[in-house]
Amino acid sequence: MNFNKIGIILGREYSVRVKKRSFILTTILTPVLLAALFIVPTVLMFVGGKDTEKVMVQDSSGIVVPYLESSSTIEYVVAPEGTTLEQLKVDFNSLDVYALVGISELDSANNVQVVAYSAEPLNVDIKSDISRKVNKAVESMKLSLYNISDLDRILAEVKSDVQITTLTLTDEGEKEESAEIYMALSYIMSLLIYMFIFMFGNMVMRGVIEEKSGRIVEVIVSSVKSVELMIGKILGIALVALTQFLIWVVLTLVLVMVAGFLMGGDIVGTMEATDVAGMGSILKGILEVRFGYILSCFLIYFVLGYLLYAGMFAAVGAAVDNEADTTQLSMPVTIPLILGLFLMIPTFQNPTGQLAFWSSIIPFTSPMVMMARIPFGVVPFWELALSILLLFATFLLMAVISAKIYKVGILTYGKKASFKDLWKWVKTKN
Repeated sequence: MNFNKIGIILGREYSVRVKKRSFILTTILTPVLLAALFIVPTVLMFVGGKDTEKVMVQDSSGIVVPYLESSSTIEYVVAPEGTTLEQLKVDFNSLDVYALVGISELDSANNVQVVAYSAEPLNVDIKSDISRKVNKAVESMKLSLYNISDLDRILAEVKSDVQITTLTLTDEGEKEESAEIYMALSYIMSLLIYMFIFMFGNMVMRGVIEEKSGRIVEVIVSSVKSVELMIGKILGIALVALTQFLIWVVLTLVLVMVAGFLMGGDIVGTMEATDVAGMGSILKGILEVRFGYILSCFLIYFVLGYLLYAGMFAAVGAAVDNEADTTQLSMPVTIPLILGLFLMIPTFQNPTGQLAFWSSIIPFTSPMVMMARIPFGVVPFWELALSILLLFATFLLMAVISAKIYKVGILTYGKKASFKDLWKWVKTKN
């Protein structure tokens, strides 16, 4: 095997793809979109953006209206005295309100019926606010029937808001951690692994099909071995993927930090004390995350997972004449990928379970599932080492099989290959 020729092919694949307009656009636009996912929800949450909706209430019970306090998003208006709900329904279009709420009289059990009318499906937040305030009014009325003195003071003293502090016992002592942050990080890491492997694996397959259908490969294999061509192509696209990923990470962090610096004062000014405390807790949890360790594991599993699947995608591309014929042959490649994506959900819910363990050891699902476990810090070193070793060994085995299929299929034209044909090509010695 001539490593110099592999290096030339690798360099060609890399230079051709990074100079494409599509690569430049996606490399620049993706960080902008990712940063927007962090920035826009924060801006909408703290700066506002919701219109104030007017809700008219016709209260036949006589107990609910005192509890209907307006807010920045809902303005409650009491229906004029002497009007019935039926009359208000008839005149709804002229009332200039978002919704009309009718509250019935108290029944024998001191309960009420509530019905809301609107010209469009009722906003979920408004529905929840009405329900909460009506329930509070009915509960207060029922409690008042017991004639308990100082009831408001007693309820105020009884009301509690207990916060749970989660601590992990380690050899160094107690450490405060946030499972929610780890779950979010697990989901993001696993999803990125899946997306990158699938996206760049398909890029390898399409590249092979284009060279084969254009008969370019016949010229190339006259100078290099088919196996060298396959390895150079896979490694070249892997380098493209790593370049794009690192640019995405750097640009996303820069954009988020700049936006946070520019909007920091305004956002903090609109936040309540409880929000500031909550944000402080979140930031403290984020600082506890071992980003260096997680990023290192991500790169290892991405590279090995990509090499494993890219070889199989290259073999599929070599076995067909056009992309339309890849559906059947690519199913054994894509199904384990999709399975790993589904297995990550129960994994970050229970990262120490048997399903999580075996799914993170099996090479075809381990890139996604192991990255769903690693942020929690529950993976012993021997499990991590075994998973990486099996993934590497499977990559070498599949590379040999894929190389044999690629060697024969790359120069085979005019016939749609079947799995039986692929097996024959694997057993072919020359």
